[in-house]
Amino acid sequence: MQNNDSPQLHNRLALFRAEAGLSRKELADRVAVNPQTIGFLERGSYGPSLELGLKLAAVFGVPVETLFSLTPFQSLASQLAPSSRGEM
Repeated sequence: MQNNDSPQLHNRLALFRAEAGLSRKELADRVAVNPQTIGFLERGSYGPSLELGLKLAAVFGVPVETLFSLTPFQSLASQLAPSSRGEM
């Protein structure tokens, strides 16, 4: 669990897991943790160890900073919306 002195760790774990078609149990099995740990991570109530963060990134074939960040991720809707300049 994170304490109040720790910065909020944002993640896209649920998004990547859903895109890969994995259940929490399947992902947990791949990185050798309890499925509850995956739930805690996805809700942001637990920050992973460096080792676990790297294992999770490896499952999805992405850099760890693609899954985890100290700053909020831009929403996918805002990334996909046409720009305000009228470009398509």
